[in-house]
Amino acid sequence: ALGRRLGGRCAAADRWVLGWLCYDVLVHCTLEGPFVYLSLIGTVAESDNIFASLWKEYGRADARWLYSDPTIVSLEILTVVLDGLLALILIYAIIKDKYYRHFIQITLCVCELYGGWMTFCPDWLIGSPNLNTSNWLYLWVYLVFFNGIWIVLPGLLLWQSWLGLKQMHHEKSNTRKKIR
Repeated sequence: ALGRRLGGRCAAADRWVLGWLCYDVLVHCTLEGPFVYLSLIGTVAESDNIFASLWKEYGRADARWLYSDPTIVSLEILTVVLDGLLALILIYAIIKDKYYRHFIQITLCVCELYGGWMTFCPDWLIGSPNLNTSNWLYLWVYLVFFNGIWIVLPGLLLWQSWLGLKQMHHEKSNTRKKIR
């Protein structure tokens, strides 16, 4: 709804992108931000508030989130600060049709994909001792679905930027040919 409201004059695809970006900012700031805070002052496992309860539940799927794993906390600091800011800038760039839109979009997507890779690859390399893959809910909903969103959608947005840049290049090439 927020994407539709913000992108009133934008193309339908961009309204969907704006919806995703609004969701992305909300998750980074309102869910992952408190995780970073809890991890810097102690651990999620030691904390007792609504955000800690949420992360304790997710910690049943990936125990690293309970005990302030340095890789996870480092990535989440980067995600909250950099990805949150880039998503806000990208929202503005799409709404105002700014020339730097695809640069920001590609940068954000690469950051999101890097975050997904670095969240799981180190644990995979040591045999996934922190991942609970024996429970259907934890494996397929918490680990695959909730994390897969941040792989699939940035991948689609990279493709959108590729097509947008390709179109701009062809338009510029065609303009040059007409001038000659």
